[in-house]
Amino acid sequence: MGRLIAQIMKFGVVGVLAFVIDYGLLVLLTELFGIPYLVSATISFTVSVVFNYLASMRYVFSHKQGMSRCREFIIFVVLSVAGLLINNACLWAGTDLLGIDYRITKFAATAVVMVWNFVTRKKFLDGGK
Repeated sequence: MGRLIAQIMKFGVVGVLAFVIDYGLLVLLTELFGIPYLVSATISFTVSVVFNYLASMRYVFSHKQGMSRCREFIIFVVLSVAGLLINNACLWAGTDLLGIDYRITKFAATAVVMVWNFVTRKKFLDGGK
């Protein structure tokens, strides 16, 4: 149980840093460059996924024995694409359907995707016990 708690804490630290990248780039692209928020969200999410992969697989999850790094990366990308779809669906629903500012909706979307990311990465990528 102690290992799981430590892992969740590390996942949280990596997640906060990834969120800062994601949120900052989302707002920058939307507000400064006038890019539609869903396009900005896709770009910012993708950039944060690259950071998240590097940090998560180095500091949070241990390498799964018998899995190549290439396969590990492909699984990570597939799970992240699903996370991107969840993220953008939450953003769209909160912003376009409910009329909530995208900058606020992003916090709720991030919470939902965070749970998705931890559960699926733990199940499919973690080599720990």
